[in-house]
Amino acid sequence: MKRKRIEVEQAQQAVPIDELRERIGELGRPRNFFQAVVDHGSTTRTRLIAEVKRKSPSAGVIREDFDPVAIARHYHAAGASAISCLTDTDDFGGQLEFIHAIRDAIPLPVLRKDFIVDPYQIWESRAAGADAVLLIAECLRESEIIDFQILSVELGMTTLLEVHDAEQLYRVANHVGFPHAGYSLLGINNRNLRTMKTDINHSLRMADLVDDARVLVSESGITSANDLARLRAHGIHIVLVGEHLMRQPDIEQAVRDLLK
Repeated sequence: MKRKRIEVEQAQQAVPIDELRERIGELGRPRNFFQAVVDHGSTTRTRLIAEVKRKSPSAGVIREDFDPVAIARHYHAAGASAISCLTDTDDFGGQLEFIHAIRDAIPLPVLRKDFIVDPYQIWESRAAGADAVLLIAECLRESEIIDFQILSVELGMTTLLEVHDAEQLYRVANHVGFPHAGYSLLGINNRNLRTMKTDINHSLRMADLVDDARVLVSESGITSANDLARLRAHGIHIVLVGEHLMRQPDIEQAVRDLLK
């Protein structure tokens, strides 16, 4: 994360935090990301967080004809509940400016997906229009997770706290729902960071270790309506899907096929 901390230092020099506060003061309230994806009634429906991503370190360039706004429009038209937007440039081909552009085009809430390692990035995310931020347990100390959760909620944003394995889950389990249960989601990444392979069975196993499955988000390796049905059978009703959808020639139809 050394590169990311250097990026944050450069961003702070270019745009001081006081300027970010001014920008935030001119914005309306964030859209409620948590409410958009957590279903308190139906057990037969899956809420999709559809991801806008040009490339990744493991897959390389995923989509050559990459237009983040057009992609987000397709996601919205086909029934996605929220958008995840990669903003890391070097590894994922993202830009912070994509968030405002997407929010101007569609009414769905937007998650900023990046390596958040400094409080400045929380302010920066809200100033850029983000309604939620990703916090990766692997990258953060417990004290940082708590501080970032508090600041995010103060700014009206939902946090998606992501874990990769049971050890990380046990370490952060008490922080899910903090400081406000209505702003906190728990993501389970199905990608094995050693082999880079994905397996949704990882979510199925981890779900048994979580008290409230309603806030669970299964991430990575999801490609079919059957995958969604298997996850629902274990109480998981929220998924984050990116690479599979980004590879499809007809993104809109691919979302409909996934959610059918």
